This record gives sequence, C-alpha cells and structure tokens, in this order.
Amino acid sequence: MNRTTRTVAAIIGALAVSGVASFLVYRALERAARPATAQMTTAVIATRDVPAGTMLTSDDVKAVTWPENVKLATSFVKVEDVVGRGTIDILRQNEPLTAAKLAARGAGAGLQPTIPEGMRAISISVNEIIGVAGFVTPGSRVDVLVTLEDDANAKKQTMTRVVVSNVQVLTAGTRFDQDQSRQDGKPIPTSVVTLMVTPDDAERVALAQNEGKINLTLRNPLDVHPTSTPGAHIAGLLGKQTTPPDMGEKPKVRRMARAVVVAPPVQEAKPILVETIRAAKRTEEAIR
Repeated sequence: MNRTTRTVAAIIGALAVSGVASFLVYRALERAARPATAQMTTAVIATRDVPAGTMLTSDDVKAVTWPENVKLATSFVKVEDVVGRGTIDILRQNEPLTAAKLAARGAGAGLQPTIPEGMRAISISVNEIIGVAGFVTPGSRVDVLVTLEDDANAKKQTMTRVVVSNVQVLTAGTRFDQDQSRQDGKPIPTSVVTLMVTPDDAERVALAQNEGKINLTLRNPLDVHPTSTPGAHIAGLLGKQTTPPDMGEKPKVRRMARAVVVAPPVQEAKPILVETIRAAKRTEEAIR
C-alpha cells in the first residue's frame, strides 16, 4: 500500500468516526429535549362561574384529565363526589374543585354553610351612602359605627363610636336567592349587608341598629388591628372642648407654685481700727 492509499484510508476512517459521534450526540440531545410522558389522572372542574351558596348539579361540574404531578391535595376525581354539595365560596369556570370551597354533604346550600362554627350572620339595613358608595362587596372587611344620643349625664350629647371592627361582609346589595338567580341569570338587588360576627358582636350590632344610625367604614384587608377610639362628640367636633363632657371628671386646673427667694442674713462687718497720733496724744478710731 503506497503513501497515497494510506492517507485516503485515514481520512475515510476519521470521517466515519466523526459521523458516528455526531449521530450519537444528536440522539442524546433529541432525547433530552423530548418531554417525558406525564402520568395523567382526573380532576373535577367547574363548567361555569358558580356563586357561593349554590347546590351543585351535574351541569355545574365535569371530570377532565389532569397531570398527576400537579394534582391538588384536596381535589376530587369523580363528579359524584361533589354533586349535591353546597359551595361556600365562588367557583370560576375551569377551576378545579377543592374541599375548602365545598360544604359538607347534607349541610345544604345558601348562606348557612358559609358560616364557620362559632360565628353568626347578621343583616343590617343600608343605603348607597352607608354601603360606602357600592364598594362594600362580599369578602370586604368593614368597621360598624353607630351615631346616637348619649344621656349618661344630665345633658344629652350626640356621639359616634365604633361598635365592632374588622368584620367580614358575607353578602352586600343582593339577596342570597339561589332559585331566582337561576331563572334569569341575575341576582335580586336588595338594600341589606350581611356581616359575619361573633355572638357578642351580633348583640352589639343589633342594639346599635335599634337605638341609633348605622354606618360602615371600609378597611384594607391587610389591616387586622382592632379599631380603638374614644368616640366623637358634638362639642369636640366644633372645637369647644378637647375632652368629651360625659367623662365624669372636670378638667383639672394646674397651678404653678411661686418660688420664694429668701435672702441670706447680712453679717455685720468687723470695724477697722485706725491709730492717730497728734502731738503727744495717741487715739484710735473705729471705721466701719
């Protein structure tokens, strides 16, 4: 074999090795880029927007394929598991159903399943102004204020004070009527706001509604600190006095004590003796 033949053979061998290496690298990259086949399961989702308090039917939900690796912890895999249960929160179309948004089986529908154990729902009459110009919606957090005449003292004074603070709004401006909303697709507007409060706060709200005028103030949902104020009186509103007249104590007058400066006793200075000699006579005189 001459030199030219050996050179050609070497070149052919190098090309073959490089071709095989390129093919192996290509297959490895193709395999890495190809998505792995995900394991699938089923999940029950809502077929439409469902308001809270709705009794679910087979028309409201359906089962769809769902990736196993993104399965929700409390989701449902069968339609039969959710039909006949009430919703305690709003469901959006194509949203997977979870146990946190459904009432227990047999609890019914409407407002009752949305009330946690130990809490109460109370409704108050409102208008456009009391309802904060329509910004009070279900899920909002509000403070309840009452304006009434305080007759703790002989002189009646109109005052406003917070009755309960940081309470959740369950319904606002629309009646919670499941059947009527299904007939025409629109809720029935009413002039009430339903609040979720403790039993003690329910008594305070009921008393405030009967004895005075109710107002609502809208809160930031991130502000969870209770509202604590002394209340506002007419006298304080007009700037006549800084403290309410029904505090039971008169303002104390603070008197400044005068400092008496006592001069130290004057000590009598000792006399200075001056000796005088006149002729043969010697005398001493005291100079003070």
